[in-house]
Amino acid sequence: QVQLVESGGGLVQAGDSLRLSCAVSGRTFSIYDMGWFRQAPGKEREFVARISWSGGSTYYADSVKGRFTISRDNANNTVYLQMNGLKPEDMAGYYCAAATTYGFQRSLSSSWHYNYWGQGTQVTVSS
Repeated sequence: QVQLVESGGGLVQAGDSLRLSCAVSGRTFSIYDMGWFRQAPGKEREFVARISWSGGSTYYADSVKGRFTISRDNANNTVYLQMNGLKPEDMAGYYCAAATTYGFQRSLSSSWHYNYWGQGTQVTVSS
């Protein structure tokens, strides 16, 4: 089992920055990938970013590329999502996810690749 707890959400103004954290516990040795997803009211959950647990390779949705940065601190079992230049369209519940199976490139942005999920943290961006 893997447990994930997100934190760091809040209310910010457009253009501000925010850093989300995801504390990872349990069978961390079984993790291949960590991802961040988001879901706005009335919309489907969408991929934001992914980082490999061991090598640190990253992958981003086009909508956040250049503004968001995913990183990990394996010593503290924490994954971060640094969000700069926030826009009103970034407003959503943000969810941390872990995958304990290997995934090919085309699957890394799919929610079904990830089998553990946190409870989410809300990000509100005012214009």
